[in-house]
Amino acid sequence: MRYIAPYVLEDLGKKMVFVGGPRQVGKTTLAKAILSEAFPDGRYLNWDFDEDRQDILQKKWSTDNTLLVFDELHKFPRWKGWIKGIYDVSHEIHSFLITGSARLDIYRRGGDSLMGRYHYWRLHPFTLDEIPKGISAKKALDRLMTVGGFPEPFLDGDERAARRWRRERFDRVLREDIRDLESIRNIQLLGLFLDSLRHRVGGLIRLSNLATDLQISHKTAKSWLEVLERMYLVFSVRPYTKSLSRAVLKPPKVYFFDNGDVLGDEGARFENLVATSLLKRLHFLEDRDGYRYELRYIRDKEGREVDFAIVKEGELEELIEVKHSDENISKSLLYYSQRLRPKKATQIVGKIKRPYDKNRVRVIDPISYFSHFLKHN
Repeated sequence: MRYIAPYVLEDLGKKMVFVGGPRQVGKTTLAKAILSEAFPDGRYLNWDFDEDRQDILQKKWSTDNTLLVFDELHKFPRWKGWIKGIYDVSHEIHSFLITGSARLDIYRRGGDSLMGRYHYWRLHPFTLDEIPKGISAKKALDRLMTVGGFPEPFLDGDERAARRWRRERFDRVLREDIRDLESIRNIQLLGLFLDSLRHRVGGLIRLSNLATDLQISHKTAKSWLEVLERMYLVFSVRPYTKSLSRAVLKPPKVYFFDNGDVLGDEGARFENLVATSLLKRLHFLEDRDGYRYELRYIRDKEGREVDFAIVKEGELEELIEVKHSDENISKSLLYYSQRLRPKKATQIVGKIKRPYDKNRVRVIDPISYFSHFLKHN
């Protein structure tokens, strides 16, 4: 089973568990594995299936079903109020696992707040932190750079099949998921907006420029970016600064949950791979331990930039620079590591002969940096 499975099982004994994440990342497979191994008398119901949807609306299940799994329940407009009522009445009889391909923790569609009634876990694609058995770390890195980390294309390893899978996934997210959950009329133009982001990975995203190119308003561009984030297609990395107002004004960088979505050179894909791996690690630590983590970047008026800054409870933990092949320590990383004095300063290099340490900076390959974290934490 996937890396969050033991923690989900533990939390099911205390509260409802929500598992969110991108479409086709493995949430349903995880839920069914938990059912078969720990709750064989449980029941799986998927909102997208007509018969299951009717059973959900009519509350038709057995008291013997110790675990109830509701998949894609967030597509039910009043789902929060509905599940709150079910849980309050029958949480002593059933455990509840709710999965969905949207941000289950921020949707506000009707019903009372569920605060205090659930634990939330975010499931990510495969990364070097989590390599399936039978695949070497080197082969995993090659696949992550070519077909991405989503289970089906990653395990298959076929680039042509991965392109077809990705096109179909995009189409379903844009034409089904977003249609069901968001009031967006021009899906075709949203697709062009998404393609524009695919070409800009690693760069600063100035929404006003994108809005001008697509002849939409800045407000619409901002709204669309938020929608794509809620659908787990992309995530934004904002600047690290002590001033919140300055952080809001500076443009974000945007990365994709699926490394295969990136339309750029190897350097852009490698930076996206590091970004997704870091976010997966921080989400895991947040969901497990309850600390607040942030993934940021640093850039000043002189153009000195560090790709990523890891912030824990408002305090800078680590600075990370990403290079595809340059083993020389970044001057910007060196400057900020000396000025800000984080606990760690790291340069991750995709193609490096051997790691080394110099001036309090560790220069390291991605396999050494990422491998085994989830197994040992």
